[in-house]
Amino acid sequence: MKRLKVAQLLKEAPGQKVLAKGWVRTKRGNKNVAFIALNDGSTINNIQIVCDVEKFSEDLLKQITTGACIAVEGDLVESMGSGQAVEIQASSIEVYGIADSTYPLQKKGHSMEFLREIAHLRPRTNTFGAVLRIRHSMAFAIHKFFNDKGFYYLHTPLITASDCEGAGAMFQVTTMDLDNIPKTEEGKVDFSQDFFGRQTSLTVSGQLEGELGDTALGEIYTFGPTFRAENSNTPRHLAEFWMVEPEMAFYDINDNMDLAEEFIKYLVKYALDNCMDDITFLNNMFDKELIGRLQGVLKDNFVRLTYTEGIKILEKAVADGVKFEYPVGWGIDLQSEHERYLVEKHFGKPVILTDYPKDIKAFYMKQNEDGKTVRAMDVLFPKIGEIIGGSQREESFEKLSARIDELKMETRGLWWYMDTRRFGSAPHSGFGLGFERLLMFVTGMSNIRDVIPFPRTPNNAEF
Repeated sequence: MKRLKVAQLLKEAPGQKVLAKGWVRTKRGNKNVAFIALNDGSTINNIQIVCDVEKFSEDLLKQITTGACIAVEGDLVESMGSGQAVEIQASSIEVYGIADSTYPLQKKGHSMEFLREIAHLRPRTNTFGAVLRIRHSMAFAIHKFFNDKGFYYLHTPLITASDCEGAGAMFQVTTMDLDNIPKTEEGKVDFSQDFFGRQTSLTVSGQLEGELGDTALGEIYTFGPTFRAENSNTPRHLAEFWMVEPEMAFYDINDNMDLAEEFIKYLVKYALDNCMDDITFLNNMFDKELIGRLQGVLKDNFVRLTYTEGIKILEKAVADGVKFEYPVGWGIDLQSEHERYLVEKHFGKPVILTDYPKDIKAFYMKQNEDGKTVRAMDVLFPKIGEIIGGSQREESFEKLSARIDELKMETRGLWWYMDTRRFGSAPHSGFGLGFERLLMFVTGMSNIRDVIPFPRTPNNAEF
């Protein structure tokens, strides 16, 4: 008999023989009947298995405990209880794997901190089953959105010799013997003897290589893991995370903002249309405003204003008695508390901030005529702060070279990037969406460690 997944079984009409396989969530009952809640990960909902105790050996029933893996054959019948339309009257049960008494996921509440310590088992909980199904759906929706718009998926390297952001917080890649590192005559590390013959690191962004793609294919996107070696333990930072980075030839900053807004609204609508069972569970368990917040994103156009206008709003808030942990003034790099004030308190809807001071933004952003600001744009969301960051890119070889010199950047590894400004340069734009930050918004989870299967943070690479 062919196995049917629980998600499908719950939609089937009663009156047929079925085979279900999965893991026991709970078992209860009395001396006459046992009720088993079975889940196989295909849905947040369990299917109830009803066992006539007289039909099964006592030894078999003792093996069926929370966490055990079983296969059940039986009749799919109309459920007599509330909560489900159908249930399975078991005729045979096979135990694939028992779960001994130390199984940590018993029927009780577990803290997020405890579940992070057992990340190998937490996908079996309702919460993380819901999060991971939503994560899959959002990844699929990202590919569908760009494919349907004629973008091409470009695979950019994870190992790189360039620092896209200029931040320097990168994980180094080496095959050198760390107990016997070769040195130059000057006493420095001799990277010429390393695997790639030069110093290399894990990438913080696929953007620079993405720009090479848009000058040939027109519109591309990357979607892959990125790495940042910041010693940060905030609820919004990971050392390994996923980024979605489209790059588009012939897009100016306004085209870029239009695409970002369309993109994120598409993803939120896709989640509401395809993940409602899981979202409803998370709404009821963790965040009673989640569904309303998601629906709110679709209702209105995002607010668009300049950084300078945003600073004036924040300064007025301070004058009116609002207290921020970090100071407010033109030229600051906005903190999450500032971004969330604009979104949650002042406007009550997502905000796109533009025209940031050039001194707090990356070298590749196109400078405005005022000489002080660049054509950057950040999309700010409730509960999250920045969810998308992007800009129109500087297409002028002379201006880009001057900016690199001004910042005293090492240019030896960027010759190929500069060539795109020498050979058929074109206006172009792009942005990056932090995938895990999107998932925090869609799931209502408050810590970024809880929207990725195996979080990588300082002092944590256990699983």
